[in-house]
Amino acid sequence: MRNLTSAGFFISSKIGKAIKDYNLIEDGDKLLIAVSGGKDSLSLLKLLLERKKWAPVKFDIVAAHIETDFMCAGCTHRKILSGIFRDMGAKYAFKKIKVLDRNKKTNCFWCSWNRRKALFEMAKRHGCNKVAFGHHKDDIIETTLLNLFFQGEFSTMNPRQELFKGSMTVIRPLCYVEERLIKKFAKESGFPEQLCRCPNSRDSNRKYLKEFIKRMEKRSPNIRTNIFRSIARVKKDYIDLKEE
Repeated sequence: MRNLTSAGFFISSKIGKAIKDYNLIEDGDKLLIAVSGGKDSLSLLKLLLERKKWAPVKFDIVAAHIETDFMCAGCTHRKILSGIFRDMGAKYAFKKIKVLDRNKKTNCFWCSWNRRKALFEMAKRHGCNKVAFGHHKDDIIETTLLNLFFQGEFSTMNPRQELFKGSMTVIRPLCYVEERLIKKFAKESGFPEQLCRCPNSRDSNRKYLKEFIKRMEKRSPNIRTNIFRSIARVKKDYIDLKEE
């Protein structure tokens, strides 16, 4: 880990703890890392490639990026990402998919569903048994509140989730890492600040909750950790409500 900055070293230690706690990476694994082009997925890719050099377990990595027909004017992913992947020494693959209907419209659910489907297809094609996402601690916190406020259920993103009868596993090695640290590491690594921004992101519920948590943090500095810990500290004896 001599090539890592202080932020990178700290994040790597958090990744190591997550791997140990949830058995995220095992000997012989082949990981497909979903790279959107943002700071989170690029940081995950770089740190796992570094870990691969010295980790006691042997695993392989393929970086994957999904291109859609729903793009903003600044989309230049393939050219820029290809260069980044080559500089990192990563194996990589791209896949184009369509998410727009005949009226040139889409929605977040349909776009996300098709991206996820394409990633699993890529994983199978490249012989990968696990798909790694760059979701961090704040993503998990926000998802918990999103599901609570807008779906009426208590659920979130798991650090490890087996799918398709165990033939494919989703992992989130950054689950213990706060976004602020990833921003610092991405800046130190010279990653592009923003290759592309989803046209729907400005009005998303996630953006609203991110701002809400930031405001509440002024009143309760430990609010992020409290929400994160609550997921594993459900007091079932105090929950006996029936659905209306």
